[in-house]
Amino acid sequence: MTVSPLAQPLAAPQEHQYVLTLGCPDSTGIVAKLSNFLAEIGGWITEAHYFSDAESGWFFTRQSIRADELGISLAELREGFGQLAEELGPNVTWKISDTNVLKRGVILVTRESHCLQDLLGRIAQNDYPMDVACIIGNHPDLEPLARAHGVPFHHIPFPKDAVGKRRAFDAVAELVNAENPDVIILARFMQILPPDLCEMWSGRAINIHHSFLPSFMGARPYHQAYKRGVKLIGATCHYATQDLDDGPIIEQDVIRVSHKDTPQDMARLGRDAEKQVLARGVRWHLEDRVQVYGNRTVVFN
Repeated sequence: MTVSPLAQPLAAPQEHQYVLTLGCPDSTGIVAKLSNFLAEIGGWITEAHYFSDAESGWFFTRQSIRADELGISLAELREGFGQLAEELGPNVTWKISDTNVLKRGVILVTRESHCLQDLLGRIAQNDYPMDVACIIGNHPDLEPLARAHGVPFHHIPFPKDAVGKRRAFDAVAELVNAENPDVIILARFMQILPPDLCEMWSGRAINIHHSFLPSFMGARPYHQAYKRGVKLIGATCHYATQDLDDGPIIEQDVIRVSHKDTPQDMARLGRDAEKQVLARGVRWHLEDRVQVYGNRTVVFN
């Protein structure tokens, strides 16, 4: 396993916290049970979010507690919280993460650099909770940028034929899985992930689409938007699924345009939205602020 030189402590160390997330069937008394559990172990809550979805009948929460105030270990916390989760019904999802442990990411790229450069710049400034294990590109164009930031770069050419492309994806998967990342970022990768990789990386593969989905899916969205005469363009950060550009949406933003803007103008303006939206979406994923249910998300931001 390769450790990037970008794996540095934050310039201003944050308070050590444990983050607890939970999704379960909604019922009376869940908040009381959570509060009692945390009170009994000395949990000092620094942030708490709740959401009850009436349509699905599902309850979601994210809790942050001071790690140094607990009288039990992280392992004991996970054991106790797991027992509580089992009492809340079937198909419960839960997780506890340690903010002192940096999340690992792998970034997939092609030729466009704006999203990659933005992410690496944030990390270089010690302003992003992620260590980039490696960058994988289907073209070698961005290797100098990766090298400048001390991140390993792997070039995997993608032939146009189906067999060659499948072999290339297998090579990418081998590199990604070797790093066991918390997130796989498609930073304008411009290749459609095969269904099996979407399934393997479900809830971890994050794509930036240069359009305000669900409008203008697929290729050349700015040209599609120009022909339609839109007055707003945007970008969408979403989880990659086997349904192209239709995965659960994490974050979106828009920029106003006019009849004077060409497709090239729209693409230039859109790049600003893309890097901002991707950066926010990935950050919220890394901070365990996103919970997926069906094809929707709860984002406690």
